[in-house]
Amino acid sequence: MTTPTPVHCQQCGGRLQPKVVDGRERMACPSCGAVAWQDPKLVAVALVERGGALLFVRRKMEPGAGLWALPGGYVDRGEPVEEAARREVLEETGLRIEVGPLLGLYSEAGNPVVLAVYLAQEVGGTLAPGAEVDALGFFPPHALPALAFPRDERVVQDWATRFLVPSRPK
Repeated sequence: MTTPTPVHCQQCGGRLQPKVVDGRERMACPSCGAVAWQDPKLVAVALVERGGALLFVRRKMEPGAGLWALPGGYVDRGEPVEEAARREVLEETGLRIEVGPLLGLYSEAGNPVVLAVYLAQEVGGTLAPGAEVDALGFFPPHALPALAFPRDERVVQDWATRFLVPSRPK
């Protein structure tokens, strides 16, 4: 996933041009000097577990329409990350959650999206697809559906390694 390069200055509307700033080429305004910083986008993700399986949503929108993802979404400016996780899960699944500890932060070279992944506990609501999803399902780590975002598989593996007791052969 690449971030579109900005064309116009958000300060004065001038046309941006490449300029070396802090040792890297960035888009800057020759008129007012403003730099168009392309900061990473933070996504809050919540892992909701039932019986060793995690909740996934099937996306209706791009990117990844028709594929499955962990419930979550962008954190709004000024919004606490844990609140964003609660809001996104409610919007996408109809469930109210209590946000638990942070499982981890996930980033990739070249991808502007950083995931903050939290463990979560259901505390109410009714499981039902929200406006941006068309199906919901709980899947165990060994039987994941077709994923919209490859990073989700890494998140699931980290969760399974830390929290699932391996079954012993009989």
